[in-house]
Amino acid sequence: MPLTLRDATVKDQPTIRRIVRAANINPTGLDWPRFIVAEDSGAIVGVGQVKPHRDGTRELASIAVIPDRQGQGVGTAIIDELLRREHGTVHLTCRSGLQGYYERFGFKRLDTRDFPPYFARRMPMINTFLRPFGIRIIVMQRPSG
Repeated sequence: MPLTLRDATVKDQPTIRRIVRAANINPTGLDWPRFIVAEDSGAIVGVGQVKPHRDGTRELASIAVIPDRQGQGVGTAIIDELLRREHGTVHLTCRSGLQGYYERFGFKRLDTRDFPPYFARRMPMINTFLRPFGIRIIVMQRPSG
């Protein structure tokens, strides 16, 4: 059975939370109505959302695929569908090592001075916390159009 993408339902919420937590992604802001899910043979194998912030920015977020299906295009299909539905500028945060992956979708890394207010407030604290673990989080932007 081919991969199917659909809007999440309230019944998907526990699965969304489980997949996001298993991927070690920040589990805050997991509002199921914003999610799409990727299904294969009736089982959810990946999830993702576009999350709005108070400053008006929209963030591609919570992209996660179960381990057995990673590297098979599930994440790409989710991202493509989420971006197809968006008509404005979209941001994301990711580990610096994933910059090349997201550049394939038209995202460009932002300099700190170009961060929208939401990210300008959060990123210094996040990167200070993660520095001892050798992790650097970057902000990327995909212009509208």
